[in-house]
Amino acid sequence: MESFNFLLYPLLACLLLILIHAWFGIHILERGIIFVDLALAQFIGVGIALAFLYGREKSMLFSLIFAMLGAIVLALSRRVARYVNIEAFIGVFYIFSFSASILVLDRSPHGLEEFKGIMNGNILWVNQSDITSTALLYGFVGLLHFILRKQFHALTFESKGGFLLELLFFASFAVVLVKSVHMAGILQVFAFLVVPALIGRLFFKKTVHILLTGWLVGVMVSVLGIFLSYKFDLPTAPVIVASLAVVFFVILALKIVFQLDNERAGEQKAKA
Repeated sequence: MESFNFLLYPLLACLLLILIHAWFGIHILERGIIFVDLALAQFIGVGIALAFLYGREKSMLFSLIFAMLGAIVLALSRRVARYVNIEAFIGVFYIFSFSASILVLDRSPHGLEEFKGIMNGNILWVNQSDITSTALLYGFVGLLHFILRKQFHALTFESKGGFLLELLFFASFAVVLVKSVHMAGILQVFAFLVVPALIGRLFFKKTVHILLTGWLVGVMVSVLGIFLSYKFDLPTAPVIVASLAVVFFVILALKIVFQLDNERAGEQKAKA
């Protein structure tokens, strides 16, 4: 019972993360900007790193400033794509953010440990207050996206919409990332954004089916990952991320095998 009480809040945190990030993941995958989450999260990490130098109480302020700057940069990505490959642009944005974080943390006496904290987060130590504030923030963003679902769908799937709508999409995404990175770290946030939606897309085309599949797989793997982390005293985020990746590879391999079997069966029927 004591173990359950200790793990309850991390489980709830993972549930909230899956709910919001799987939704954004569908949009990110459709846009073909897979590493935008990693790049933006790392850029937010620069703000967190600066807070280590100038006062941890300013962490949220610095994070929000960098989140909004990053959102503006990404809102211009469609225009940038006219001149350069967008994935290359995002890659440069990421390596700049990564390098800047290292340079800032190099001035901190505990830079290495603080860098590990930015990457891995501390989801095992979330409390009721963290869950409440996260639920309120994600709920507000979720409501915004529900109200503007047609506009955001047209923006992603039909490339219809102006700069302000693009900015609103990435600003809401950036605000979510600020909370997510503080709570779970960059690695887990990136995995939750991409892998559940990617698994859903292996089997379905409709957004609602992809979303439900991503939620189901994400929650199940999170429960397993947190249990393994607690049981064997392993870092939580890497365990969950590795577990999600393994599940994706296994499901992908099974789909390929079944598809090949079906193709062979079809060929045999055609010959007969």
